Amino acid sequence: MAANRRPIISGNWKMNLNHFEALKLVQELSYEVTRDDVDAVDISVHPPFTDLRTVQTTLDSDKIPFFLGAQHCHSEASGAFTGEVAPSMLAKLGVRFVIAGHSERREIFGESDELVNAKVRAILANDMTPILCVGETLEERQAGDAETKVEAQLKAGLARVKAEQVADMVIAYEPIWAIGTGQTASADDAQAMCAYVRSVVADKSGTDAADMVRVQYGGSVKPINAAELMSQPDIDGALVGGASLEAASFARIIQFRLHDL
Repeated sequence: MAANRRPIISGNWKMNLNHFEALKLVQELSYEVTRDDVDAVDISVHPPFTDLRTVQTTLDSDKIPFFLGAQHCHSEASGAFTGEVAPSMLAKLGVRFVIAGHSERREIFGESDELVNAKVRAILANDMTPILCVGETLEERQAGDAETKVEAQLKAGLARVKAEQVADMVIAYEPIWAIGTGQTASADDAQAMCAYVRSVVADKSGTDAADMVRVQYGGSVKPINAAELMSQPDIDGALVGGASLEAASFARIIQFRLHDL
């Protein structure tokens, strides 16, 4: 983690927690996290859509210094898209970060690289920050195609995005084979791919953007491995799934800097 890039730890709650449970979790997390933590790390929570208003009002009324995030949005501003949510609707709720291209959206719901790019640009157009997810399957890694897959996703996802916009984005490298499986890429493997992500950004958007863009690692991040992952020079944060659903475990990840390697 470079000194010039502020770390960001994001909790992706996925399809978990009703709004009562979400309220309880964010309040419990606020008790676990200290002022020193908030001064050192950006923290974003990404509840399901039905919880966003509850979490937003809780963060505001209790003056909890976490960023509100969303897991997904549509690429269009409005229209006949039953069940979808426009980026402007999220922006009105005070959402700051929106995940785009998570592997579960790509693999389960068939989202293409082109659609992910349209979402990235729509999120930026509404003054929010995309967390662009990239990552390979186990089969692709075993075949030696991991870098090829990640490079293609990055170049497509960042198409028609200005260099200064890329610099302010977050890119999450999530090996698909490590999401929710209990398997985690070694710190060396995660660093190697996050460094490769940065090199692709440099080729596409320039070295300034590559130096500034924050790269998260995601995939079975837990308190036990967070410090080692975050000690790597090209890993600037974590996109946390299951471990973000329990306040104490998520807080320990946020407090990675306090733990011995």
